Amino acid sequence: MNLYRITQAAALAAALLVIPPAAAQEQAGDKVDLDVLAQIKHEAFQNSQVMENLYYISEVYGPRVNNSRNHRAAAEWAMQQMKAWGLKNVHMEAWGPFGYGWQIKKYYGALESPAYAALTGFPLAWTPGTDGPITADAVWAPIHSKDDFAKYKGKLKGKIVLIFDPPQLKLHSTAEAAPSPTDEEVETRAKTPPTGPRGGGGRGRGGEGEWDYTPTSLALSGPKGHTLRNEVNAFLKEEGAAVVLTPGYNGDGGTVFSTYGGSEDPKDPVPPPMVAVTPEQYNRVVRLLQHGTTPKLTFDIQVDYQKTDQMAFNVVGEIPGTTKADEVVMVGGHFDSWQGGTGATDNGTGSSVALEAVRILATMHKPMARTVRVALWGGEEEGLYGSIAYVQQHFAQRETMKKTPEYDKLDVYFNDDSGSGRFRAVSALGNPQLATIFKSWIEPIKDQHIVAVTGGTEFRPTAQPGGTDSTSFSWIGLNGIGFQQDSLEYGTRTHHSNADLYDRVQKDDVMQGSLVEAWFAYNAATRAEMLPRIPTPEPLKK
Repeated sequence: MNLYRITQAAALAAALLVIPPAAAQEQAGDKVDLDVLAQIKHEAFQNSQVMENLYYISEVYGPRVNNSRNHRAAAEWAMQQMKAWGLKNVHMEAWGPFGYGWQIKKYYGALESPAYAALTGFPLAWTPGTDGPITADAVWAPIHSKDDFAKYKGKLKGKIVLIFDPPQLKLHSTAEAAPSPTDEEVETRAKTPPTGPRGGGGRGRGGEGEWDYTPTSLALSGPKGHTLRNEVNAFLKEEGAAVVLTPGYNGDGGTVFSTYGGSEDPKDPVPPPMVAVTPEQYNRVVRLLQHGTTPKLTFDIQVDYQKTDQMAFNVVGEIPGTTKADEVVMVGGHFDSWQGGTGATDNGTGSSVALEAVRILATMHKPMARTVRVALWGGEEEGLYGSIAYVQQHFAQRETMKKTPEYDKLDVYFNDDSGSGRFRAVSALGNPQLATIFKSWIEPIKDQHIVAVTGGTEFRPTAQPGGTDSTSFSWIGLNGIGFQQDSLEYGTRTHHSNADLYDRVQKDDVMQGSLVEAWFAYNAATRAEMLPRIPTPEPLKK
């Protein structure tokens, strides 16, 4: 080594001596406890209860439309499990008011003539029942704008009304399930920098836009969807339509995607009963009408409105910390679902994984300095309402950014809400220090195919919450972390559809997710310092 290099090395050594231990740890990543990892792996793979969690959430309690009786019953079960595992401070935390709960009690639909056919489908949320069987003529009355109201005035009373154009269906020439990328492909994608701010495109935050009534806009939350639904629902109710039929906003071949029809808000107009059926069956009825045949259809629908308590809730439980119990690491996912299936992949999987992660940690009885808190959110499907209410109550109001004492004590929130696929990467929110730490955590579990850290170089502020509950945290400058997962058939078959069912969940994948989430929560809860945080946003109003 020449004199220049000796001098340079000495200077570097001297510089390292003045770096605080925590900063040095962040620069080099964390030294992890492989013995603890081995215990977590054993518990996650040999004693897994994640599918048992999902069984109760999905099979026993079924769809969990926010604030419905099923939703509350499933929450009671989850709290009972948390207490059995030894969690403390287990409770429902109210937020709202949200509005009415709603769920299906009975659905029957059939084409009676010219030839009988059972109609595969389901009622849309917050639309009423039929008060017994109704058999009536079908009429096709596609509504494209408010100008069409006059065209159909006086012609819909007592009819089964089809309100959309028939969807154009295409041959499926590729598999519905996306092939899982290789580890190398995941690592390559992680190096591609994102563009634009986070948030702003998610549910519950749509702009008004122009009047465009489609099956997609019917399912849209936020101001645009709210306005369109109210206008059309008021017209259909005034005209006395017996039942309104839609083809859903996506899917074919027996899969129906749909969500809203009415509104949870007691002040909004109540539409006639509304049903989504498969597009092939919807198109058949339209073709019959176009050829001069008037088909008769029968529907018998019973629904239950839960009107007694319009406050909604999140479910919370904790493993108390030891030496730094006021500092908190959170895991969670949303617990509510839509009604077409049983809410298995959206988001029974994320809820089951979060519950399994805290069960693993509670079962191990390993001391953790920080408190580990699990949260199962309500109202995510309508616009992240539960998590937004939680962060603004506990941490900061976004408009003023006036912080509570809890704000500086929230270390990180880890979120799961992308279906059944394996965790393949984790976001560092554009924080290079956080990226370095996460890389050291995933290094010993790369054999589980989580291999990359995304967002490690360019910070993008969350413009507003959107997509999933982690953005409610990053929106106010807290570490709201999401995992990237194999997409499988989430977008093509199960997301908000009648195929959102237990059998679409891949057991090995959710076991892997439980391992990863427990490992990340343990490392965050036991490291010397809290994780480095993203920048605090400026107040919206000064």
